[in-house]
Amino acid sequence: MTELPRPFQTLSRRIAWSCPWYQVRQDEIRLPNGQSGIYNTVVKEDAVWIVPVTSDGHIAMIFQYRYTVDDWCWEVPAGSVKPGQSLEEAVRDELREEVGGEALKLEYIGRYYPANGICNEVGHIYLATGVTIGRHHHEAAEVIQIHVMPIAEVLAMARSLQIADGPSALALLMCAGKLEAIAIQG
Repeated sequence: MTELPRPFQTLSRRIAWSCPWYQVRQDEIRLPNGQSGIYNTVVKEDAVWIVPVTSDGHIAMIFQYRYTVDDWCWEVPAGSVKPGQSLEEAVRDELREEVGGEALKLEYIGRYYPANGICNEVGHIYLATGVTIGRHHHEAAEVIQIHVMPIAEVLAMARSLQIADGPSALALLMCAGKLEAIAIQG
């Protein structure tokens, strides 16, 4: 496929705001029609979403309170890739932190943009198999319950929108064929 031209021209960039987790970059741009405009972008490191499958064919899910939406959400373990860290190192760290997990095998499923209208973050999905659950290391602001559930039940939750966290649902659905094969073998 031929690469398409970029329709916006960046005239200047500045960081308008930042915190330890992300920045807001404000770009002055020229639109395709020649008009000038301002575009704000949330700048974040890449992140990983992990579908952790135990040796007996269950998925380790987290049920986490999210202050931003004032609700409890079903999610798979996930987190940002720290500077200098490989994707696989980030996956292993997040598994340990959120579910106390160690995986025998990691399989890269693919990448996507979690919020491409406002954020430059790239999400990477991994399937982790042979996961053992141990002692977790939650951060102070993480209020998390760990639930180990049958594959069929988790996939039904993703398909029926009981899992309202979009990236977690996408990760599960992208792994669905492999998960169903694991469940049949189990």
